[in-house]
Amino acid sequence: MNMDGAYWVQTALMHLHYAEGQRKISWNIGLTSKAMQMAPNINMPDSGVLLNTMAFETAETIPKGRFIEPRIEAEITLIMKHDLQGANVSRSDVIVATDYITPSLKILDMRILRLDPKTGRTRMVLDTISNNAANAGIVLSSERHQLDAVNPRWVGLIVARNGALEETGLGAGVLNDPVKSVCWLARRMDHYGDKISPEDLVLSGSFTRPIKAEPSSHFHADFGSFGVVEVTFAQ
Repeated sequence: MNMDGAYWVQTALMHLHYAEGQRKISWNIGLTSKAMQMAPNINMPDSGVLLNTMAFETAETIPKGRFIEPRIEAEITLIMKHDLQGANVSRSDVIVATDYITPSLKILDMRILRLDPKTGRTRMVLDTISNNAANAGIVLSSERHQLDAVNPRWVGLIVARNGALEETGLGAGVLNDPVKSVCWLARRMDHYGDKISPEDLVLSGSFTRPIKAEPSSHFHADFGSFGVVEVTFAQ
C-alpha cells in the first residue's frame, strides 16, 4: 500500500458512515508537531475526518464505553467561512477564508495495535491514515477569536488531568505556525480533488503529546486569554 491507497481506505470507511446518515463536520490534521511524531514514531503529517456524531460540548461528560482506548490532545481549531482549495494555498488565503478560531480538545481512538503481536511490526502512518488518522471526537470551547487578531504561534497551553499538570505547549509547535498546517491540508486535498468548505471545522494539530483518558478522568485545557475547554470521561 502507498499513501494514495491509505487515503482511499479512509474515504471508503467514511462513505460507510455517510450511508448510515452521519455527516462530515471537520477535517483534522495530525502529526504536525515533533511531540506528536515522536509518540507513534512517524515523521509526516496526516489527516482525517470528524463526523457530527463525534462532536461534544465543553464540560460535557463522555458516556462509559463510548471509546476503546481514548487519548486527548489540545488544539487550535479554525472554523471556515469560504472555500479553501488549490495547490498553492497561502497563509493569507487561510486568514481570509477563516470565520473564527477557538480552543478545542481532540479525542483519539484506534482499532489498530501499536505493535503486531505476530510480526513485531510497528504501526505506520499508512495504518493510521486508513483508520481515519485515529480521529474519534472533538470538544469545542465556546470562545471565538478572529484569526487576524491573534498570533496562533504564541497561544500557550496548560493541560491538567484530575487537577494534575500533564502537558504544556505553544502553538508554534505545530509546523511553526498552525496556519501553515491548514495550508498543508488544503494542498493535500487539492491533490485528491477535494477542498475545505464553508462551515468546516479544521483542527490544526496538537502541540502536546496524547494523554491517556481513563474512566473518571477530567481534563482541563487552559489556553490563557485564548480560552478554556474541558471534558470528563464517565467512570
